[in-house]
Amino acid sequence: MAEPGTGPGGGEEDKEPGSGDKEEAAPARKKRRVAGGERYVPPPRKLSTGVSFGAEHFAETSYYFEGGLRKVRPYYFDFRTYCKGRWVGRSLLHVFSTEFRAQPIAYYRAAARAGRLRLNEEPVRDLDIVLKNNDFLRNTVHRHEPPVTAQPIQILVEDDEVVVVDKPSSLPVHPCGRFRHNTVIFILGKEHNLTELHTIHRLDRMTSGVLMFAKTAEVSKRIDEQVRERQLEKEYVCRVVGEFPEHEVVCEEPILVVSYKVGVCRVDPKGKSCKTIFQRLSYNGKSSVVKCLPRTGRTHQIRVHLQYLGHPIVNDPIYNMEAWGPERGKGGKIDKTDEELLKALVEEHRSKQSLDILGISEEDLHSNAENKDCGNSSDCTKSVQADPINENSCAAEDAKDPERDAKDPERNVLAACPQNSDSNLETLEKNKELGSCENQEGQTGEKSWEEKDPLCVECKISRRDPSPKELVMYLHALRYKGAEFEYCSKMPEWAMEDWEE
Repeated sequence: MAEPGTGPGGGEEDKEPGSGDKEEAAPARKKRRVAGGERYVPPPRKLSTGVSFGAEHFAETSYYFEGGLRKVRPYYFDFRTYCKGRWVGRSLLHVFSTEFRAQPIAYYRAAARAGRLRLNEEPVRDLDIVLKNNDFLRNTVHRHEPPVTAQPIQILVEDDEVVVVDKPSSLPVHPCGRFRHNTVIFILGKEHNLTELHTIHRLDRMTSGVLMFAKTAEVSKRIDEQVRERQLEKEYVCRVVGEFPEHEVVCEEPILVVSYKVGVCRVDPKGKSCKTIFQRLSYNGKSSVVKCLPRTGRTHQIRVHLQYLGHPIVNDPIYNMEAWGPERGKGGKIDKTDEELLKALVEEHRSKQSLDILGISEEDLHSNAENKDCGNSSDCTKSVQADPINENSCAAEDAKDPERDAKDPERNVLAACPQNSDSNLETLEKNKELGSCENQEGQTGEKSWEEKDPLCVECKISRRDPSPKELVMYLHALRYKGAEFEYCSKMPEWAMEDWEE
């Protein structure tokens, strides 16, 4: 499906820094007697502030490593959502046909027959059923996650208050869009037993470097106050096209989000004010290493400002593309409407079979197609939350805007919760529709068995894996400094003065 309320990448499910990761509690199963012919609709349940990702979530599936990539074995997952106000009085069939068009209606009928659609925990047999306020919809899907780099997450510091890591490129911070297990939060929980972490700041999925988490709400609140008071300093390093000026360059062009779903921004007078200070560190005759000091935290701020200055990041999969025109967006000259720009970007990646680099899939592009802004954020689940390219779109997870406007009205509508694997899979198996196929051996030499799902489009598609090199973008968070702390990572190899492509 598009699952109720989902789209691509996304990104990183958005959340304000420090709010933690919460999953929505399932509605009560206790029923009340109702008049004949009426359907009982349980009252909505509030989010449980004490729920976080735990062993049952981490056990949904497992990793394997292949060709320098970390991969996730496909798994069954429940997307859950309460009936939106605009759905009340409409049939499920109408909602699916107008808002969740990533799949044809035939798919939803088959999903209902297989017991994968539930309304208030009762199997949906008739898609003509009319939705009521507070109806709770559950959709079981077969989930495939894009691969990420196999480079391990290095823990720089761990004490009683914080965990500081060196995040590899290509990893979203939180579950968002198509990413769940291939995220920093899940890997730290599954492989390092670090759970209940509070996000302090975020990095874009394609940005590597220093990433900080608080272990307690008190520590998170304390550092959040420093964020609000602008007492934190962030230093990035990147490699850009051409010879960057030797003198200090200050860019204060306002930035506007074009699409949350695809994760694209541009300079625009109607955008948010921001400021970045740049200083060249070296030049090798083809490209320059530049130090970046963002004084604000807008979505993709560094990348957009560098593009505007005519020196985009060498391998930026968004802002250094032909889709922006012959000048590649220099000086804000694009000569395309936002719609034309998004279409051109998608087509360029589609031709290179690299849509996964954007954190989206073909299905994502078809879902919610009627929405004017391709960035309709039904992408990400509310239970996990991301940053700017999608960081609710995983695409937009970049330098997350701390003041992230709860902007996209569709955002955070959906709470994604793990299904009860025993009961749901038993239901599916009883349909005798599922076959199994042997997965290739992982590097550990172990063989695992994965189920081929007859309703899953992804199971029928053969995708080209990205190369490890494609999953690295030359933008790195080098240092994060506060009133009482300073954390720094090593300079990446590509930032060395004598490095050559």
